[in-house]
Amino acid sequence: MARPPSRRPGINRKAQYSLFASYVVAVTGATIGLLLVVVAIFDPTGFSAIRIATAEIGRPVSMALKGMVSGVSSVDEVLAAYWRAGSQNVALRRQVEADRNRIIEAKGVAQENQRLKKLLKLVDADASQVLTARLIASSPTSARRFARLNAGRWQGVRPGMPVRAPEGLIGRIHIATPNSSDVLLLTDTANIVPVRRANDNIPAISTGLGDGSVEVRALTAGRNPFRPGDLLVTSGIGGVYQPNIPVAVVVRAQGEIAYAVPLANPARVDAVVVERAFEEAVTRPDPAAPAVSGGGAVDNGVAP
Repeated sequence: MARPPSRRPGINRKAQYSLFASYVVAVTGATIGLLLVVVAIFDPTGFSAIRIATAEIGRPVSMALKGMVSGVSSVDEVLAAYWRAGSQNVALRRQVEADRNRIIEAKGVAQENQRLKKLLKLVDADASQVLTARLIASSPTSARRFARLNAGRWQGVRPGMPVRAPEGLIGRIHIATPNSSDVLLLTDTANIVPVRRANDNIPAISTGLGDGSVEVRALTAGRNPFRPGDLLVTSGIGGVYQPNIPVAVVVRAQGEIAYAVPLANPARVDAVVVERAFEEAVTRPDPAAPAVSGGGAVDNGVAP
């Protein structure tokens, strides 16, 4: 039978010190435990104070240990959330994109409503007979500047009628067919419009340049009175366009000529108003006015 190994540490002083320290710790722990038992038996009030003090001293350690245990127990949840983050991000991106599209559509509807409100207000403010139509095409790259209207002779459109939008003047009807018509745009070289400066009524002539802008020449003698930012409106001279329709804003002055940009862009305008010519609207007889007999007396229906 083999002899059991000796538990003596031999001459290794480190092992001896370790063994001695373990004995001291064991004896000290046993002594403290015995003292606590004695105190708990003979002095319960003092033992309660000792227990409270021990709990307060060990509170930080207990909290740290509890946090560590909670962190270890939630590792599986963190890993699962990490693996699900990819699919959740994809779903959130799709939701954000869908919401963005809805917001864009809502803004478009709001702008269209605002435009139609302006258009209706414009029609209500005009006493002459008007027709509301839509621009369905334009010729921005052609040498001539025309736009196509989805209304024609059958709807009451005639050549020479002004066409305007809530933003300003578009042009005038050039050719009218049964169900459509061509609008000679303000920027066409053949379109000449009498205008005036809105703030001081300086008269001028606006002529299209064929490149999306117009040139303005003052009718007064002297230097060019126009400056960038000046607003031009129709003057009513010529009998075609009603007065005070916004036309263009001056962007540059050079010599005797000022260059302006129309306020209404046909490429961005869809709903327009076709009006009677200003002279026709002014000289049009009022249906409510009494008829005048050939002898100059008013025929009021009473026999002499």
